[in-house]
Amino acid sequence: MSAVEVRGFGDILKIFQERNWPLPLSFELNEPTTTGELAKMLDLPYDKIEVVFVNGLANGMDYPVKPGDRVAFVPPGTPGPYRVFLGFVQKKNEASN
Repeated sequence: MSAVEVRGFGDILKIFQERNWPLPLSFELNEPTTTGELAKMLDLPYDKIEVVFVNGLANGMDYPVKPGDRVAFVPPGTPGPYRVFLGFVQKKNEASN
């Protein structure tokens, strides 16, 4: 399998819809990359991405992605308690160190 399964939420989902992309989007990826590079390949604006889930775990923009992974781009705006539960706060703190 040489594709990643990509989803978008909130404002990023709107971008998917404007581009008439299916959900999930199957994106061919022939070699490992990072979440940030994948966003760049998809022409997704970094300022609209707060966290990226890879295979169900919250990560930053430098997390490795390989063919077969499931990726979800999540914008800012997730309600308070869920931010801690889903790992947003930890990833944001790691990025600022």
